[in-house]
Amino acid sequence: MVVSYEGCFLLVFSLLAVVASGLYRNLPIVPFDEGYSHLFGHDNLVVHRDGKSVHLSLDERTGSGFVSHDLYLHGFFSASIKLPADYTAGVVVAFYMSNGDMFEKNHDEIDFEFLGNIRGKNWRIQTNIYGNGSTSIGREERYNLWFDPSDDFHQYSILWTDSQIIFYIDGIPIREFKRTASMGGDFPAKPMSLYATIWDGSDWATNGGKYRVNYKYAPYVTEFSDFVLHGCSFDPIEQTSSKCDITESSKVSIPTGVSPSQRIKMENFRRKHMTYSYCYDQIRYKVPPFECVINPLEAERLKVHDPVTFGGGRRHHGKRHHRSRSSGTKANDV
Repeated sequence: MVVSYEGCFLLVFSLLAVVASGLYRNLPIVPFDEGYSHLFGHDNLVVHRDGKSVHLSLDERTGSGFVSHDLYLHGFFSASIKLPADYTAGVVVAFYMSNGDMFEKNHDEIDFEFLGNIRGKNWRIQTNIYGNGSTSIGREERYNLWFDPSDDFHQYSILWTDSQIIFYIDGIPIREFKRTASMGGDFPAKPMSLYATIWDGSDWATNGGKYRVNYKYAPYVTEFSDFVLHGCSFDPIEQTSSKCDITESSKVSIPTGVSPSQRIKMENFRRKHMTYSYCYDQIRYKVPPFECVINPLEAERLKVHDPVTFGGGRRHHGKRHHRSRSSGTKANDV
């Protein structure tokens, strides 16, 4: 499906208005087979009879995953997710956009990653953004959750336009990432597919790899439902005629960022639940990336959670991402 230039502008405008008003739950739910295909994992992916929900599982043989039929250039993407219960150290569940299969050396990526937990500890969630292969500048943030994501389904959403990316949990914005001139090509700007995977991240996911996947608790099962794929479909064959973008003069008509009431919720969430931000990582960045705005109060709060990144201990392992459609895993190196 090729989307016209004007059609995509109207879509982006309506998405911002709909999300700002909190009415995105009225967007159409896409049955799994209409929006996604099996990516890897053999019979570890099970579509439920109603066709609207999917189980992904990880066992000693393999993880599993699925991928959207279409490529998208901007839009609103969402799913309800219920994570595996009990001991899940080393288990990574990811809901993300990427074009790594098309642009191996200069790919874009927008991530939700759930990092497995040990009993008695809160689940952690990580968001990350790469543009144009900028894996040497990971833009990770990590948070604790105010609920147990293995107890029930919760909605995780990504809004992506040409000027901003906003991550949502249950309609609450948790991160707003604005494009700046200083970023150059580091802002995701090429068409991407939407993915969901579960895989073994023992080497890094839980306490830097200290706690690994224990397969006596397998299979680890995560559930996905309520799929929203409300974006600008992109035809890779007709690239020149299927750009899904807006002009500079049109930007003035688009609302800027989240609403005042949403901003209060976002700031409360970040103050209470954010535990790491790349902007304050003095081990990785002697000078913060250009888009970072340093807040001394925020720095003090984060230093309590992760003193190592403020120079107070041994260097932790960062990671660079590479995903393979054949295996569905990530290789991580320093």
